[in-house]
Amino acid sequence: MTSWLRQFCVHVSDMEESIRFWETVGLECTSRTKITGEIDEAVMENPERGAWIQLATNSTITAPIDMGTAMWKLYLYTDDCQGVYDKAMAAGYRSHTAPSKLDRWPVTVAFILDPDGYLIEILQRDVAPTERTAGGSPRDQSINP
Repeated sequence: MTSWLRQFCVHVSDMEESIRFWETVGLECTSRTKITGEIDEAVMENPERGAWIQLATNSTITAPIDMGTAMWKLYLYTDDCQGVYDKAMAAGYRSHTAPSKLDRWPVTVAFILDPDGYLIEILQRDVAPTERTAGGSPRDQSINP
């Protein structure tokens, strides 16, 4: 048996604003579906590589999204952490942590918040990953020499 993770679905309060956010950081809306009379979904991805995030709204839920304690962050891989961060800041999105190189791993990271408060880690690989380095296999991981 072979298994793998491919997509995640998160509840958002404003579909259009969430699509704008993900487009700002470099993803494309490749699908929109009305699941039921109350539930709409949109798929945001880079069609050339990586997994995708599925956004969902439910018109019967009017309260703000409760982050609770289960979800920590979503990763957004890129070959230009500073550029993605700057573009998000210019579009008015909130910074959590400005880009910086980490001593522990060969990466540059920044953290921003999406319109609903989801923590997004923008991750740029600074050296080619191997099977045994943090982040797993080299598949779909950015490399910026």
